[in-house]
Amino acid sequence: MSALFNFQSLLSVILLLICTCAYLRSMFPSIIDRKKTGLLGTFWKLARIGERKSPWVGASCLLMAFTVLFWS
Repeated sequence: MSALFNFQSLLSVILLLICTCAYLRSMFPSIIDRKKTGLLGTFWKLARIGERKSPWVGASCLLMAFTVLFWS
């Protein structure tokens, strides 16, 4: 089933995007810049969410990993 139609898969994709963008921004700040527009601007917003809400994002990733491994 596609990630667009399965809510759990959609949440997994969004969490992975947030974590990946935050990691890439910390390693290569010039790639994801706040002055970019379009898709790269969206990646900057996801990186900002990952930076500011990192304890909540980390807890969500652990919870999602638990549900994927043991629930489904």
